[in-house]
Amino acid sequence: MTIQTRSPSAAEIRHFLDLRDLDAATLRDIIDVGRSVKAMQDARRVPMHPAHPLAGRTLGLMLSKPSTRTRLSFEVGMRQLGGDVSVLSPTDMQIGRGESLADTARVLSRFLDVLVVRTGETDMLSELVRWSSIPVVNGLTPDSHPVQILADIMTYEEHRGPVAGSHWAWVGDGNNVAASLIEGAVRFGFSLTLATPETMKPRQEVLDWAQAEGGRIRLVHDPVEAVQDADCIVTDTWTSMSDEESTVRLSTLRPFQVNTALMQKAAPKALFMHCLPAHIGEEVTEEVFESAASVVFDEAENRLHAQKGLLLWVLGGENWCSFGKPG
Repeated sequence: MTIQTRSPSAAEIRHFLDLRDLDAATLRDIIDVGRSVKAMQDARRVPMHPAHPLAGRTLGLMLSKPSTRTRLSFEVGMRQLGGDVSVLSPTDMQIGRGESLADTARVLSRFLDVLVVRTGETDMLSELVRWSSIPVVNGLTPDSHPVQILADIMTYEEHRGPVAGSHWAWVGDGNNVAASLIEGAVRFGFSLTLATPETMKPRQEVLDWAQAEGGRIRLVHDPVEAVQDADCIVTDTWTSMSDEESTVRLSTLRPFQVNTALMQKAAPKALFMHCLPAHIGEEVTEEVFESAASVVFDEAENRLHAQKGLLLWVLGGENWCSFGKPG
């Protein structure tokens, strides 16, 4: 079926900035719609359903950091839904020559229907949201990476069934992905133990929010303790784009490497996830990365499908979650 779309009023704009901003039911619908859309395609990725619910809509991708998965997943996803995409680099825009974010946001709002932002400055995202009259999607900031967690949840459920009630472990730096995983654990009802160095804990504000929401979140500094009986172990590169690589940083994180010995402490069928790109031999060994437990490439592919569910929520109108369902 097709979706009746319309331009929302200012009060109806559906920004996607952090998982905590949406209720559990809406997040569940986004993933379920993404799975329905995925089911409409075969493994060869032939053109999907003849209905193009986002035909006539244009997505802007503002990428101030290098990107493989974020760019391709949004670009391909929007086009598979019938829309168009414009990729924007701040260095190629007038914003790189002194035009204000306020003016940029108001101009882009006249041309685009939705703006995805991947930036190294959280304040940049906030300022664009403030001045935009179209939905803004957080494609990544130093504080959070919510679109990644949508793909992670989808991947877990494809392999192991409902995520609610499962136990996950995070091992490594308490970075932006860890922050969004904390929010995902709260919203989707699974427990999460994070093992980080004392100097690399997640932001206290995120931990406080999770506690106030009744989340089952635990912070430890021993990776072996964290992964005990875990159903899923997640890590990330030790040197993110906002970090400076240093001997001290790498040596601090060395005990937090995900290797075979650590995986053996987890539940018998534990999955391994990584948002990529991976630095094999640092945060994860090749043996684990290439093992049967590793679902990192399913996870990468599901960025495409989960984000199609997200785009339908952002732009699809009142009956957005009916796409992919009979009738």
